[in-house]
Amino acid sequence: MSKLKITAAEMVAAARERIEEIETPDLIAKVNDPDTVIVDIRDIRERQRSGFIPGSVHAPRGMIEFWVDPDSPYHKDVFSQDKKYVFHCASGWRSALTVATLQDMGFEASHLREGFSTWEANNGPIEFPEKKA
Repeated sequence: MSKLKITAAEMVAAARERIEEIETPDLIAKVNDPDTVIVDIRDIRERQRSGFIPGSVHAPRGMIEFWVDPDSPYHKDVFSQDKKYVFHCASGWRSALTVATLQDMGFEASHLREGFSTWEANNGPIEFPEKKA
């Protein structure tokens, strides 16, 4: 097995050095801000199990670059608005890498530093998907 040139933790640390990080209480205060779009990049099963931030947009990590790119056939209009975008995952690792990549593309965004893991502990509102009959 070959030795990695850089570990995942090192990649996250490097991303965090160059992106904007939002603290949980600060994002809780913006939940109802019409100029802020909260983007949840967790897997659908994580959202079903742990709930999600009300009004958040679900955008799976594997599709983000394509959904954001206006020239992509997969582009989503939600990413063409003149708003502040805050991405989150469970612990802040995936979202840090995501925002660094989007920044490289020229898309301005920030991320929730500690992810959804601290949301409930800070009394952030949570919704759960409706159970299918």
